[in-house]
Amino acid sequence: MTEFFQEFQRKFIQDFIDDSRYLYLLRGLGNTLIITFFALLIGVALGFLIAIVRATHDKHGTLKILNVVCKIFLTVWRGTPVVVQLMIMYYIVLVSMSNKIVVAAVAFGLNSAAYVAEIVRSGIMSIDEGQFEAGRSLGLTYGKTMRLIILPQAFKNVLPALANEFITLLKETSVSGYIAMPDLTKGGDIIRSVTYDPYLPLFGVAIIYLVLVMILTAGVHKLEARLRTNER
Repeated sequence: MTEFFQEFQRKFIQDFIDDSRYLYLLRGLGNTLIITFFALLIGVALGFLIAIVRATHDKHGTLKILNVVCKIFLTVWRGTPVVVQLMIMYYIVLVSMSNKIVVAAVAFGLNSAAYVAEIVRSGIMSIDEGQFEAGRSLGLTYGKTMRLIILPQAFKNVLPALANEFITLLKETSVSGYIAMPDLTKGGDIIRSVTYDPYLPLFGVAIIYLVLVMILTAGVHKLEARLRTNER
């Protein structure tokens, strides 16, 4: 057992301490969080807009052209792998963009928007039609009814599903290395290429992702508890 800990200590120092190699993970973590944050903003904003268009068409039959555009968007982005989408963005669509963080954020944000849209649409469709009628009877426009009455209720209903999508988005950013983006996973790969240790850097990256997911999950649980308290 003593020999095991001595060997573990030696490899830990070699992988993370020598030449300050832990900085590869810290820089990668920073890039991962930046990409996830901006991709989340894009995904939520665009996803809610698409959900409103789709739900409005399903309920009232209006916005037909926009609905077709949204359905094409959803079909393409949900039907192709995120790695392929990322490389198309980098090598074709945004080839003139030198900032890889922006490219990754846009690619992951558009991918996330497709899933957020369907999650939110299901939440809107779950709200009783009487809620719409009540809002209109109070003199509210359709937009205000959707914003003040429907969307808050729909958000509460789909919060667990949205949380799962956000967690998935965080983990999906691990493929950013395909465009030579120095994210968290790429930082672990760099350490492995230098030290030739295939295990400890990977476990280190996995533990960091696990901690991030646990923090996000705890935050969502706290938000759910607060929303339930407000309902009372």
